[in-house]
Amino acid sequence: MLQLAFVSYQKGAYILIEGKSNYDRFYIIQKGQVQCYRDNSGSDDGKQLLGPGDFIGVIPCMSGKPNLETVIAVTDVVCIAVRKDQYSELIANNTPVAMKIIRTFANNMRMVNEKLTKLTLKNVSVDSPEQLFEVASYYEKIGKLNVAVFGYYQYLKSCPTGVNADKAKKRFITLKPRTHAVYFEPTADLQRVYPKDTMIMCENQYGAEMFIIQSGKVKISKVVDGNEVTLAVLKPGDMFGEMALIENKPRSASAIAEDQSLLMTVNRNNFDKMVSTQPQLISRLTITLAERLWSMARQLANARLGDPVLRLLDMLSLQVEKTKMQINGNQYFTNLTLEDVANMCGIPQDIQAMYLAKLEEDADIKIKEGKIIITDCKELMSRSFYFRKSSDKITREH
Repeated sequence: MLQLAFVSYQKGAYILIEGKSNYDRFYIIQKGQVQCYRDNSGSDDGKQLLGPGDFIGVIPCMSGKPNLETVIAVTDVVCIAVRKDQYSELIANNTPVAMKIIRTFANNMRMVNEKLTKLTLKNVSVDSPEQLFEVASYYEKIGKLNVAVFGYYQYLKSCPTGVNADKAKKRFITLKPRTHAVYFEPTADLQRVYPKDTMIMCENQYGAEMFIIQSGKVKISKVVDGNEVTLAVLKPGDMFGEMALIENKPRSASAIAEDQSLLMTVNRNNFDKMVSTQPQLISRLTITLAERLWSMARQLANARLGDPVLRLLDMLSLQVEKTKMQINGNQYFTNLTLEDVANMCGIPQDIQAMYLAKLEEDADIKIKEGKIIITDCKELMSRSFYFRKSSDKITREH
Protein backbone atom coordinates (compact mmCIF):
# COMPACT_ATOMS: atom_id res chain seq x y z
CA MET A 1 0.00 0.00 0.00
CA LEU A 2 1.34 3.41 -0.96
CA GLN A 3 2.49 5.46 2.02
CA LEU A 4 3.69 9.01 1.41
CA ALA A 5 5.64 11.12 3.87
CA PHE A 6 4.80 14.67 4.94
CA VAL A 7 7.73 17.02 5.49
CA SER A 8 7.73 20.53 6.96
CA TYR A 9 10.07 23.45 6.31
CA GLN A 10 10.33 26.69 8.23
CA LYS A 11 10.31 30.06 6.49
CA GLY A 12 13.71 30.71 4.92
CA ALA A 13 14.70 27.03 4.72
CA TYR A 14 16.46 25.71 1.61
CA ILE A 15 14.43 22.84 0.17
CA LEU A 16 16.45 22.24 -3.02
CA ILE A 17 19.87 23.57 -4.07
CA GLU A 18 20.90 24.30 -7.67
CA GLY A 19 23.62 21.99 -8.96
CA LYS A 20 23.10 19.28 -6.34
CA SER A 21 22.61 15.74 -7.62
CA ASN A 22 21.11 12.49 -6.37
CA TYR A 23 17.65 13.69 -5.37
CA ASP A 24 15.58 10.53 -4.91
CA ARG A 25 12.24 12.30 -4.34
CA PHE A 26 10.15 15.25 -5.41
CA TYR A 27 7.60 17.29 -3.47
CA ILE A 28 3.95 18.30 -3.83
CA ILE A 29 3.31 21.51 -1.92
CA GLN A 30 0.34 21.09 0.43
CA LYS A 31 0.61 24.32 2.40
CA GLY A 32 2.64 27.53 2.10
CA GLN A 33 4.72 29.10 -0.67
CA VAL A 34 8.23 28.64 -2.05
CA GLN A 35 10.46 30.74 -4.30
CA CYS A 36 12.45 29.08 -7.10
CA TYR A 37 15.66 30.71 -8.34
CA ARG A 38 17.86 29.92 -11.32
CA ASP A 39 21.26 31.59 -11.16
CA ASN A 40 21.99 31.05 -14.86
CA SER A 41 18.68 32.40 -16.12
CA GLY A 42 20.19 35.79 -16.91
CA SER A 43 16.87 37.58 -16.23
CA ASP A 44 13.99 37.89 -13.80
CA ASP A 45 12.21 34.94 -15.39
CA GLY A 46 14.61 32.80 -13.37
CA LYS A 47 12.36 33.44 -10.33
CA GLN A 48 9.05 31.68 -9.73
CA LEU A 49 6.64 31.62 -6.81
CA LEU A 50 4.83 28.31 -6.21
CA GLY A 51 2.11 27.26 -3.80
CA PRO A 52 -0.34 24.47 -2.86
CA GLY A 53 -0.76 21.84 -5.57
CA ASP A 54 2.50 22.73 -7.34
CA PHE A 55 5.43 20.36 -7.73
CA ILE A 56 9.10 20.97 -6.97
CA GLY A 57 12.13 18.82 -7.68
CA VAL A 58 10.46 16.59 -10.28
CA ILE A 59 13.13 17.17 -12.94
CA PRO A 60 16.23 16.18 -10.88
CA CYS A 61 14.32 13.32 -9.24
CA MET A 62 12.96 11.75 -12.43
CA SER A 63 15.93 12.53 -14.71
CA GLY A 64 18.74 11.78 -12.26
CA LYS A 65 20.45 15.00 -13.37
CA PRO A 66 21.78 17.88 -11.23
CA ASN A 67 19.09 20.22 -9.94
CA LEU A 68 18.42 23.29 -12.08
CA GLU A 69 17.18 25.64 -9.38
CA THR A 70 17.34 26.59 -5.72
CA VAL A 71 14.02 26.42 -3.84
CA ILE A 72 13.52 28.42 -0.62
CA ALA A 73 10.50 28.44 1.67
CA VAL A 74 8.89 31.90 1.61
CA THR A 75 6.50 30.89 4.41
CA ASP A 76 6.31 27.85 6.63
CA VAL A 77 5.72 25.00 4.17
CA VAL A 78 4.26 21.50 4.32
CA CYS A 79 5.01 19.14 1.41
CA ILE A 80 4.18 15.58 0.42
CA ALA A 81 7.41 13.77 -0.45
CA VAL A 82 7.20 11.24 -3.30
CA ARG A 83 10.15 8.90 -3.84
CA LYS A 84 11.02 8.01 -7.43
CA ASP A 85 10.30 4.33 -6.76
CA GLN A 86 6.80 5.27 -5.56
CA TYR A 87 5.83 7.22 -8.68
CA SER A 88 4.35 4.32 -10.69
CA GLU A 89 2.18 3.30 -7.74
CA LEU A 90 1.14 6.91 -7.15
CA ILE A 91 -0.07 7.44 -10.71
CA ALA A 92 -1.76 4.03 -10.82
CA ASN A 93 -3.98 5.23 -7.97
CA ASN A 94 -4.14 8.89 -8.96
CA THR A 95 -3.69 9.47 -12.69
CA PRO A 96 -4.60 13.21 -12.47
CA VAL A 97 -1.32 13.75 -10.58
CA ALA A 98 0.66 12.26 -13.46
CA MET A 99 -1.29 14.22 -16.05
CA LYS A 100 -0.75 17.48 -14.19
CA ILE A 101 3.00 16.85 -14.09
CA ILE A 102 3.07 15.86 -17.77
CA ARG A 103 0.98 18.86 -18.86
CA THR A 104 3.17 21.18 -16.76
CA PHE A 105 6.26 19.72 -18.41
CA ALA A 106 4.74 20.10 -21.87
CA ASN A 107 3.83 23.73 -21.21
CA ASN A 108 7.31 24.46 -19.82
CA MET A 109 8.93 22.80 -22.82
CA ARG A 110 6.95 24.98 -25.20
CA MET A 111 8.09 28.12 -23.35
CA VAL A 112 11.71 26.97 -23.13
CA ASN A 113 11.61 26.12 -26.86
CA GLU A 114 10.76 29.73 -27.65
CA LYS A 115 13.40 31.13 -25.28
CA LEU A 116 16.02 28.80 -26.73
CA THR A 117 15.14 29.70 -30.31
CA LYS A 118 15.17 33.41 -29.51
CA LEU A 119 18.56 33.22 -27.80
CA THR A 120 20.10 30.97 -30.43
CA LEU A 121 18.75 32.67 -33.55
CA LYS A 122 17.94 36.12 -32.06
CA ASN A 123 14.31 35.66 -33.05
CA VAL A 124 11.33 33.34 -32.60
CA SER A 125 9.42 31.32 -35.14
CA VAL A 126 6.06 32.62 -36.30
CA ASP A 127 3.18 30.82 -34.59
CA SER A 128 1.09 30.60 -37.75
CA PRO A 129 0.24 27.96 -40.35
CA GLU A 130 2.10 30.17 -42.86
CA GLN A 131 5.28 29.03 -41.09
CA LEU A 132 4.74 25.64 -42.74
CA PHE A 133 5.49 27.26 -46.10
CA GLU A 134 8.64 28.92 -44.73
CA VAL A 135 9.87 25.60 -43.36
CA ALA A 136 9.24 23.81 -46.66
CA SER A 137 10.98 26.58 -48.62
CA TYR A 138 14.01 26.44 -46.34
CA TYR A 139 14.50 22.70 -46.82
CA GLU A 140 14.01 22.95 -50.58
CA LYS A 141 16.64 25.70 -50.67
CA ILE A 142 19.23 23.48 -48.92
CA GLY A 143 18.38 20.50 -51.13
CA LYS A 144 16.41 18.34 -48.69
CA LEU A 145 13.53 17.72 -51.07
CA ASN A 146 11.99 14.79 -49.18
CA VAL A 147 11.56 17.08 -46.20
CA ALA A 148 10.38 20.04 -48.29
CA VAL A 149 7.62 18.13 -50.09
CA PHE A 150 6.14 17.01 -46.77
CA GLY A 151 6.15 20.62 -45.56
CA TYR A 152 4.42 21.87 -48.71
CA TYR A 153 1.73 19.20 -48.32
CA GLN A 154 1.06 20.15 -44.70
CA TYR A 155 0.89 23.82 -45.67
CA LEU A 156 -1.70 23.12 -48.39
CA LYS A 157 -3.69 21.02 -45.94
CA SER A 158 -3.68 23.79 -43.29
CA CYS A 159 -3.94 26.79 -45.66
CA PRO A 160 -5.65 25.68 -48.89
CA THR A 161 -6.39 29.34 -49.71
CA GLY A 162 -3.29 30.81 -48.04
CA VAL A 163 -1.20 33.59 -49.54
CA ASN A 164 1.38 31.03 -50.68
CA ALA A 165 -1.06 28.30 -51.72
CA ASP A 166 -0.39 28.60 -55.47
CA LYS A 167 3.39 28.50 -54.97
CA ALA A 168 3.14 25.55 -52.58
CA LYS A 169 0.91 23.62 -54.99
CA LYS A 170 3.35 24.12 -57.89
CA ARG A 171 6.35 23.12 -55.78
CA PHE A 172 4.53 20.05 -54.42
CA ILE A 173 3.51 18.87 -57.88
CA THR A 174 7.06 19.40 -59.16
CA LEU A 175 8.85 17.72 -56.24
CA LYS A 176 6.52 14.82 -55.41
CA PRO A 177 7.60 12.49 -58.28
CA ARG A 178 11.27 13.04 -57.38
CA THR A 179 10.98 12.25 -53.68
CA HIS A 180 10.19 9.35 -51.37
CA ALA A 181 8.52 11.12 -48.45
CA VAL A 182 6.05 8.91 -46.58
CA TYR A 183 2.99 9.17 -44.32
CA PHE A 184 1.64 12.52 -45.44
CA GLU A 185 -1.46 11.51 -43.46
CA PRO A 186 -1.71 9.46 -40.23
CA THR A 187 -2.50 5.77 -40.58
CA ALA A 188 -3.70 3.07 -38.21
CA ASP A 189 -0.26 1.42 -38.33
CA LEU A 190 1.18 0.93 -34.86
CA GLN A 191 4.66 0.92 -36.40
CA ARG A 192 5.97 3.01 -39.29
CA VAL A 193 9.25 3.10 -41.18
CA TYR A 194 10.58 6.50 -42.21
CA PRO A 195 13.45 6.53 -44.74
CA LYS A 196 16.50 8.67 -44.07
CA ASP A 197 15.97 12.42 -44.62
CA THR A 198 12.18 12.28 -44.54
CA MET A 199 9.98 14.42 -42.31
CA ILE A 200 7.89 12.81 -39.60
CA MET A 201 6.14 15.97 -38.42
CA CYS A 202 6.48 19.67 -39.19
CA GLU A 203 6.44 22.64 -36.82
CA ASN A 204 3.03 24.37 -36.75
CA GLN A 205 1.38 21.24 -38.14
CA TYR A 206 -1.58 19.94 -36.16
CA GLY A 207 -1.17 16.35 -35.02
CA ALA A 208 -2.49 13.96 -32.41
CA GLU A 209 0.24 11.31 -32.26
CA MET A 210 3.42 10.80 -30.36
CA PHE A 211 6.23 8.49 -31.41
CA ILE A 212 8.61 6.07 -29.68
CA ILE A 213 11.81 5.33 -31.59
CA GLN A 214 12.40 1.59 -32.05
CA SER A 215 15.47 2.01 -34.25
CA GLY A 216 17.23 4.82 -36.11
CA LYS A 217 17.90 8.46 -35.25
CA VAL A 218 15.55 11.48 -35.31
CA LYS A 219 16.46 15.18 -35.32
CA ILE A 220 14.16 17.69 -33.61
CA SER A 221 14.59 21.21 -35.05
CA LYS A 222 13.04 24.61 -35.77
CA VAL A 223 13.47 27.07 -38.66
CA VAL A 224 13.62 30.81 -37.95
CA ASP A 225 14.49 33.54 -40.47
CA GLY A 226 16.02 31.06 -42.89
CA ASN A 227 18.18 29.31 -40.29
CA GLU A 228 17.75 25.96 -38.60
CA VAL A 229 18.45 25.21 -34.94
CA THR A 230 18.70 21.60 -33.80
CA LEU A 231 16.96 21.14 -30.45
CA ALA A 232 17.80 17.47 -29.98
CA VAL A 233 18.99 14.32 -31.74
CA LEU A 234 17.00 11.36 -30.43
CA LYS A 235 17.90 7.67 -30.33
CA PRO A 236 16.07 4.34 -29.85
CA GLY A 237 13.89 4.38 -26.74
CA ASP A 238 13.29 8.14 -26.91
CA MET A 239 9.82 9.62 -27.33
CA PHE A 240 8.71 12.76 -29.17
CA GLY A 241 5.56 14.48 -30.36
CA GLU A 242 3.90 14.20 -26.96
CA MET A 243 3.40 17.97 -26.59
CA ALA A 244 0.84 18.22 -29.40
CA LEU A 245 -0.89 15.08 -28.15
CA ILE A 246 -1.13 16.34 -24.57
CA GLU A 247 -1.89 20.01 -25.28
CA ASN A 248 -3.89 19.66 -28.51
CA LYS A 249 -1.84 22.50 -30.03
CA PRO A 250 0.24 22.73 -33.23
CA ARG A 251 3.64 21.06 -33.25
CA SER A 252 6.30 23.29 -31.70
CA ALA A 253 9.16 21.72 -33.71
CA SER A 254 9.87 19.48 -36.68
CA ALA A 255 11.08 15.87 -36.54
CA ILE A 256 13.26 14.50 -39.36
CA ALA A 257 14.62 10.96 -39.73
CA GLU A 258 18.43 11.26 -39.72
CA ASP A 259 18.72 7.54 -40.47
CA GLN A 260 16.05 5.08 -41.56
CA SER A 261 13.86 4.92 -38.47
CA LEU A 262 11.27 2.48 -37.15
CA LEU A 263 8.74 4.29 -34.96
CA MET A 264 5.92 3.09 -32.75
CA THR A 265 2.93 5.45 -32.87
CA VAL A 266 0.64 6.38 -30.00
CA ASN A 267 -2.59 8.20 -30.86
CA ARG A 268 -4.96 9.97 -28.48
CA ASN A 269 -7.11 6.89 -27.84
CA ASN A 270 -4.08 4.73 -27.13
CA PHE A 271 -2.61 7.42 -24.89
CA ASP A 272 -5.77 7.70 -22.78
CA LYS A 273 -5.70 3.93 -22.26
CA MET A 274 -2.00 4.07 -21.36
CA VAL A 275 -2.61 6.70 -18.69
CA SER A 276 -5.18 4.54 -16.91
CA THR A 277 -3.72 1.05 -17.48
CA GLN A 278 0.05 1.35 -17.95
CA PRO A 279 1.59 3.41 -15.12
CA GLN A 280 5.08 2.12 -15.98
CA LEU A 281 4.84 3.60 -19.47
CA ILE A 282 3.52 6.91 -18.13
CA SER A 283 6.37 6.87 -15.61
CA ARG A 284 8.79 6.42 -18.51
CA LEU A 285 7.16 9.35 -20.34
CA THR A 286 7.59 11.52 -17.25
CA ILE A 287 11.27 10.57 -17.07
CA THR A 288 11.69 11.34 -20.77
CA LEU A 289 10.11 14.77 -20.40
CA ALA A 290 12.18 15.50 -17.28
CA GLU A 291 15.39 14.58 -19.09
CA ARG A 292 14.41 16.70 -22.09
CA LEU A 293 13.54 19.72 -19.96
CA TRP A 294 16.86 19.40 -18.16
CA SER A 295 18.70 19.25 -21.49
CA MET A 296 16.81 22.24 -22.86
CA ALA A 297 17.62 24.29 -19.75
CA ARG A 298 21.29 23.40 -20.25
CA GLN A 299 21.00 24.52 -23.86
CA LEU A 300 19.68 27.87 -22.64
CA ALA A 301 22.85 28.28 -20.59
CA ASN A 302 24.84 27.29 -23.68
CA ALA A 303 23.06 29.88 -25.83
CA ARG A 304 24.17 32.64 -23.45
CA LEU A 305 27.86 31.93 -24.13
CA GLY A 306 29.18 34.67 -26.40
CA ASP A 307 32.08 32.90 -28.13
CA PRO A 308 30.84 30.40 -30.78
CA VAL A 309 33.79 28.06 -30.17
CA LEU A 310 33.01 27.94 -26.44
CA ARG A 311 29.39 27.22 -27.32
CA LEU A 312 30.47 24.33 -29.54
CA LEU A 313 32.67 22.86 -26.80
CA ASP A 314 29.96 23.31 -24.18
CA MET A 315 27.40 21.67 -26.48
CA LEU A 316 29.67 18.64 -26.74
CA SER A 317 30.00 18.62 -22.96
CA LEU A 318 26.20 18.59 -22.75
CA GLN A 319 26.08 15.44 -24.90
CA VAL A 320 28.26 13.71 -22.31
CA GLU A 321 26.22 15.06 -19.40
CA LYS A 322 23.05 13.66 -20.99
CA THR A 323 24.44 10.12 -20.85
CA LYS A 324 24.24 7.95 -17.77
CA MET A 325 27.84 6.73 -17.92
CA GLN A 326 30.39 7.41 -15.21
CA ILE A 327 32.93 10.02 -16.30
CA ASN A 328 36.53 9.18 -15.43
CA GLY A 329 38.43 10.99 -18.15
CA ASN A 330 37.39 8.37 -20.74
CA GLN A 331 36.62 8.87 -24.41
CA TYR A 332 33.09 9.33 -25.69
CA PHE A 333 31.97 8.57 -29.26
CA THR A 334 29.20 11.09 -29.94
CA ASN A 335 27.79 9.84 -33.27
CA LEU A 336 27.51 13.55 -34.18
CA THR A 337 29.15 15.38 -37.06
CA LEU A 338 30.68 18.83 -36.76
CA GLU A 339 27.71 20.22 -38.67
CA ASP A 340 25.28 18.57 -36.22
CA VAL A 341 26.87 20.40 -33.29
CA ALA A 342 27.02 23.70 -35.18
CA ASN A 343 23.30 23.42 -35.95
CA MET A 344 22.56 22.64 -32.30
CA CYS A 345 24.28 25.93 -31.44
CA GLY A 346 22.37 27.78 -34.17
CA ILE A 347 25.54 28.96 -35.92
CA PRO A 348 24.58 30.16 -39.43
CA GLN A 349 25.81 27.88 -42.20
CA ASP A 350 27.75 30.64 -43.96
CA ILE A 351 30.11 31.05 -40.99
CA GLN A 352 30.17 27.50 -39.63
CA ALA A 353 33.38 26.48 -41.40
CA MET A 354 35.49 29.12 -39.63
CA TYR A 355 34.43 28.11 -36.12
CA LEU A 356 34.39 24.37 -36.82
CA ALA A 357 38.01 24.60 -38.01
CA LYS A 358 38.92 26.08 -34.63
CA LEU A 359 36.94 23.37 -32.85
CA GLU A 360 38.90 20.67 -34.67
CA GLU A 361 42.11 22.12 -33.22
CA ASP A 362 40.94 21.58 -29.65
CA ALA A 363 42.94 18.98 -27.72
CA ASP A 364 39.82 17.29 -26.32
CA ILE A 365 38.28 16.70 -29.76
CA LYS A 366 39.08 14.14 -32.46
CA ILE A 367 37.26 13.36 -35.71
CA LYS A 368 36.99 9.77 -36.97
CA GLU A 369 34.98 8.82 -40.05
CA GLY A 370 33.20 12.17 -39.89
CA LYS A 371 31.98 11.72 -36.30
CA ILE A 372 33.23 13.56 -33.21
CA ILE A 373 35.11 11.76 -30.45
CA ILE A 374 35.65 13.50 -27.12
CA THR A 375 39.07 12.34 -25.96
CA ASP A 376 38.84 13.47 -22.32
CA CYS A 377 35.27 13.86 -21.07
CA LYS A 378 36.14 14.91 -17.54
CA GLU A 379 38.46 17.68 -18.74
CA LEU A 380 35.93 18.98 -21.27
CA MET A 381 33.15 19.03 -18.67
CA SER A 382 35.36 20.95 -16.23
CA ARG A 383 36.20 23.52 -18.88
CA SER A 384 32.55 23.90 -19.87
CA PHE A 385 31.50 24.43 -16.26
CA TYR A 386 34.07 27.22 -16.02
CA PHE A 387 32.78 28.77 -19.30
CA ARG A 388 29.21 28.89 -17.99
CA LYS A 389 30.07 30.24 -14.55
CA SER A 390 32.25 32.95 -16.08
CA SER A 391 29.39 33.88 -18.42
CA ASP A 392 26.92 33.98 -15.48
CA LYS A 393 29.23 36.34 -13.60
CA ILE A 394 29.53 38.71 -16.56
CA THR A 395 25.75 38.67 -17.03
CA ARG A 396 25.09 39.53 -13.37
CA GLU A 397 27.67 42.34 -13.42
CA HIS A 398 25.99 43.95 -16.44
